[in-house]
Amino acid sequence: MKPVKTAAKKKGQKKPAPAIKRAGKKIQAPQPSMVNKALVTDDLKKQIAEWQSNSVGPLLAKYPERKEKFLLTSGAEINRLYTPEDVGEVDYPKELGFPGQYPYTRGVQPTMYRGKFWTMRQYAGFGDAAESNKRYKYLLAQGQTGLSIAFDLPTQIGYDSDHPMSTGEVGKVGVAIDSLADMEILFDGIPLDKVSTSMTINAPASVLLAMYIAVAEKQGVSSSQIHGTIQNDILKEYIARGTYIFPPKPSMRLITDIFEYCAKEVPKWNTISISGYHIREAGASATQEVAFTLADGIAYVQAALDTGLNVDDFASRLSFFFNANNNLFEEVAKFRAARRMWARIMKERFNAQKPSSLMLRFHSQTAGSTMTAQQPDNNIVRVTIQTLAAVMGGAQSLHTNSKDEALALPTEDSVRVALRTQQIVAYESGVADTIDPLAGSYYIEAKTNEIEKTAMEYINKIDKMGGMVRAVEKGYIQSEIQESAYRYQLDVESKERVVVGVNKFTIQEEPMKNLLKVSQAVAEAQIKKINEIKAKRDNIAVQSSLEKIRQAAQGKDNLMPIILTAVKQYATLGEICQVLREEFGEYRESVVL
Repeated sequence: MKPVKTAAKKKGQKKPAPAIKRAGKKIQAPQPSMVNKALVTDDLKKQIAEWQSNSVGPLLAKYPERKEKFLLTSGAEINRLYTPEDVGEVDYPKELGFPGQYPYTRGVQPTMYRGKFWTMRQYAGFGDAAESNKRYKYLLAQGQTGLSIAFDLPTQIGYDSDHPMSTGEVGKVGVAIDSLADMEILFDGIPLDKVSTSMTINAPASVLLAMYIAVAEKQGVSSSQIHGTIQNDILKEYIARGTYIFPPKPSMRLITDIFEYCAKEVPKWNTISISGYHIREAGASATQEVAFTLADGIAYVQAALDTGLNVDDFASRLSFFFNANNNLFEEVAKFRAARRMWARIMKERFNAQKPSSLMLRFHSQTAGSTMTAQQPDNNIVRVTIQTLAAVMGGAQSLHTNSKDEALALPTEDSVRVALRTQQIVAYESGVADTIDPLAGSYYIEAKTNEIEKTAMEYINKIDKMGGMVRAVEKGYIQSEIQESAYRYQLDVESKERVVVGVNKFTIQEEPMKNLLKVSQAVAEAQIKKINEIKAKRDNIAVQSSLEKIRQAAQGKDNLMPIILTAVKQYATLGEICQVLREEFGEYRESVVL
């Protein structure tokens, strides 16, 4: 075929965009500023009306649909069909753009998974440090590419294993960490300059981060070389999870101290994982998860600015943590909307300048609340769907739950299947071979817009209340989540929402065997270890370091380097948190009915 001759360029005429040669044809490249108008014509509207009348109407008269209304978790209705009419005009560069470019709707990296897969993590930790170390090495040998540390409940709320409040909980839902000695065992033989570590720790995050830095130094790895994440999201604890220690004001100070310290000393570390995951697990809808998580993020950024930090000095190390739930398309739309919203918030509200400050980078975990004790093998299917949602939504790292987690801590066999689920999706499904594969779907684009619009309405309402801290203190966020959780439970009990194996397709089944259980001997060994550490350490130096923490807590000095010194002296987690309890006080939850 001969090339088509173009008309000569007239005076004043813009130079045409460069042509792209494809399959023997020259195709004009799109202008960067072009508006892609949806084909919403009078003729199309007429055709839609005719289809409804001539095709849908007669069929519904004979065969009614399964439900009167199909709803998303937010209560928003799902249309029977999505067409250009539901999307309208799309300004492609403004609303979607390209991966790695503002507003990051389509992803934060230019090549996404074509260059490198997401970090594959499995949330793990149980018993003592030695037992958990074996599990980490097993997972790394199976192809896991990052560690995700689960701490036991006493560690999460700042108590040593020998404290009366720790009775019956040591090592049960995660690993028990009392001092630097435990962290040294936990990462024995695991090079901290080679592995990325995520730690799910909040109120005592500064202490556990200090321990991690100290272990790295003992390995000969400087703090500038380590990379990973601490959750460090206390607002979400007040809202949905409950492992808080201190009131909001001193808690926010600890968080911003970490921001400031890491910006200078631990530049590759993600200083917070702003977590919608637990908000969703508590019963929030997908839209509420986005709204409340980003509102938390706004509060953290503002708190850092109020201390005098420059937004571009810390914003690139903020990360997010979202739930990957069962409704595949709603979840993909949620992730895309969250990225676009955060980019706009950082640019327009906080005047961030660096592209990296505008990027919402997120870890995702499959939804633990959807795992059922009944027919646990069904959970493998649920996790697979949720994995697809996270990957097609552009997650930077992912943890897949194991089939037996509704019953106990996962066994090695079940955690291997969970990891293999990620690997099969990565290497065999094809969904990671192109970027944002569902973009352009009328349904996905319409729901992305809808989630953004409704979530911004929530954020504006929270702003009018005085911000997220004030909204939490008033109980507004908690009551919204409770109402959402209540509606969901009503739907399950009425069978409006089917949970396979629970309220439909049930069977008689034997109790699951060979569940992993943590022995009481773990607590006894931990208490013995604490006594040995206290007998061997320089207790005068420990007391001096604890007193310096007290003085810093009373003033305005950054607490991180002082806590790091105490940790290196083998002051225990409980001792450090006790000093801060005495100075900061303890948070008492307001009952919301």
